[in-house]
Amino acid sequence: MRAVRATLVVPGLFAICYEVIGNLQMATFAAFGGFATLLFAAFGGSRRDKVVAHLLLALAGSVLLVIGTAVNSNTAVAALVTVPVAFVVLFAGVAGPNAAAGGAAALLAYVLPAASPGTMSMVPDRLAGWWMASAAGALAVLLLSPRSPGHRLRTAAATSAGALGEQLLAAVRGEATDAHIEASVAAKHGLLEAFTATPYRPTGLATRDQALANLVGLLEWTTALVCDSLREYHDLRHAAEVERDLLSITGEVLHDLAALLRGEQASPDLVGLEARVADSVAHLNDLRQQDEGYGAAVHLSFHARTVAIAVRTAAVDALVSLEQADPELVAEQRRRWIGTLERELEGDQPISRLASLAQDRRLAGLVGAGSVAIRHASLRSAWFLSSIRGAVALAAAVAIADLSNVQHGFWVVLGTLSVLRTNASATGATAIRALLGTAIGFVIGGALVLAIGTSSTALWVALPIAVLIASYAPGVAPFAVGQAGFTVVISVLFNLLAPAGWRIGALRVEDVAIGCAVSLAVGVLFWPRGAAAVVGDDLADAFRHGGAYLSNAVRWSLGQREQRPDPAPAIIAALRLDDALRGFLAEQGTKKVPKEHLWRLVGGTLRLRLTAYSLAGLPRPSVDSDPARLALGDRAEQLAQWYGALAAQVGHPDPAATEPLRPPADFGPYPLDGVPGDHISCTLWVGEHLRHLSEHLPELTIPAAEVAAHRSDPWWR
Repeated sequence: MRAVRATLVVPGLFAICYEVIGNLQMATFAAFGGFATLLFAAFGGSRRDKVVAHLLLALAGSVLLVIGTAVNSNTAVAALVTVPVAFVVLFAGVAGPNAAAGGAAALLAYVLPAASPGTMSMVPDRLAGWWMASAAGALAVLLLSPRSPGHRLRTAAATSAGALGEQLLAAVRGEATDAHIEASVAAKHGLLEAFTATPYRPTGLATRDQALANLVGLLEWTTALVCDSLREYHDLRHAAEVERDLLSITGEVLHDLAALLRGEQASPDLVGLEARVADSVAHLNDLRQQDEGYGAAVHLSFHARTVAIAVRTAAVDALVSLEQADPELVAEQRRRWIGTLERELEGDQPISRLASLAQDRRLAGLVGAGSVAIRHASLRSAWFLSSIRGAVALAAAVAIADLSNVQHGFWVVLGTLSVLRTNASATGATAIRALLGTAIGFVIGGALVLAIGTSSTALWVALPIAVLIASYAPGVAPFAVGQAGFTVVISVLFNLLAPAGWRIGALRVEDVAIGCAVSLAVGVLFWPRGAAAVVGDDLADAFRHGGAYLSNAVRWSLGQREQRPDPAPAIIAALRLDDALRGFLAEQGTKKVPKEHLWRLVGGTLRLRLTAYSLAGLPRPSVDSDPARLALGDRAEQLAQWYGALAAQVGHPDPAATEPLRPPADFGPYPLDGVPGDHISCTLWVGEHLRHLSEHLPELTIPAAEVAAHRSDPWWR
């Protein structure tokens, strides 16, 4: 369908502007605008989302077109202006998937006039061609798109929630098997695959998008909790009735959650779930330490309540993502996501100005965009580094294209843009394929022109065929094939504008070679390791900030800290890690560290952060220095130090010390003597969290050592 749309729109617009209207500038910008709208950009979402995205692309492209035309007469000015312009366009991709998908198309609207001769008097004609392409392209996308298979990410989340619900209910019935665990794990992998299928996050800054992104993380966390719990309690028929009731309603909420995500009518019983959690707490408080089976009851209660709270939070995020939540609940979630740059103050002090602004729906989008921009304005952000690198490469290409006096300077810039990847080795490999494809396209295009001559009739017949092939190749054929197809289109198109025979193809090979050389040089000079280096640094930040968050959360929940801990550093580190990992996985070439090891480390950061988040949500008890709470505080500090050592290993490893870290000693029983009766439940809750976290530390040691070992390798290996 993409090829059909381009074949109808691009030649059609070019013919109208060139043959009917007779305007060369309008025809050129209509043709390349069609490529930008229909091939460079691929917007997702609902029909309304696509219309909005195409409109914003048209507006952004118009501004960039004017800027590009204004600066093209002076090489120094053009190169200097390209840096901030390209950086802003590339960096805007953090706003969401459609912003990221439209970046290359918007840049085409800038580099075409910036690297081509022209004056400001041509701007109206150029804008007319660009808007014709934008309007026709948007209409073609709406009318000629395959029927949407539904929201892939939401469908995967529904599958995951349904599998988890079935697993819990089967365990309550005493019918759980290994097949249930396998189904839940497979559904989780499918969810992660849907979430990480693109080099940018598939959700944007809107409240519903952020809720959906949080839902993915919570379902991954819930899968780990449920599978860990049911490996110990695969048959719950003989468990305490209050815990069976809690797990039953948790499974039912998961089933309703899956139905909601599939678009069915369902209403998760969150009130009933909260009531069952309260019953579990009361049951545990009624037990005495001397009772037989007290320890086992505490352990089961911990698992049941942890799963229930995670599911309740996931259900709330699902309701927000589907826009079915109460306004108060939406405001609460918005504060959680947006109000992380400034902490809400405790007591009677006013809420931070940022959080207050976030309450206003009209300003929520701007506040969210500001929050995202600030958290990514760091050398630890893959988006930030990649945007700087791309901006410098494009500025260098604009300058070289002008100084070298090539006939079609924008081909140099397009060559740079098409092969620039996040690391130098991937850029070099792509450059080779680009040159190979361009050379093949030159041969085919040259042969075609020699065969049919410069007859306009024959070229008009060849143009839609060439566009069809060039539009169909991306995504279904190797990169070189797409380059070859595009070169043939260029040969035909420019021979229609100014007949030059096979020389058009030869010029394109020359210009693309210059563009590839620029990309490779910038790739070597700026950030040659690409996202791989940032992944290690961001893993280190996630473990370091997560450990500090855990220690502070434990101190808070034990009454040893006055202020609730701020999750902002841990959340920002997690978001940066997600972006860096996407960039790394999108890079071409063999990965030195297996993906499974990376996901295990990322899962370790998620487990750490959500454990701390769970503890930070507890009410702060009265200050009391009983031995149990002092011991738990020390244990949390010990765990935070171990995570700090793990962060040092993956962040700035010592090449001579790549042995796996030894996890802390097993978490033995904690004393409850002297603990006030009304604090026993809270103390047990904290202790079980720390014990559960400690059990998974050995899973991280070998992957961390492997990351550390490979970080000392040269970038070109």
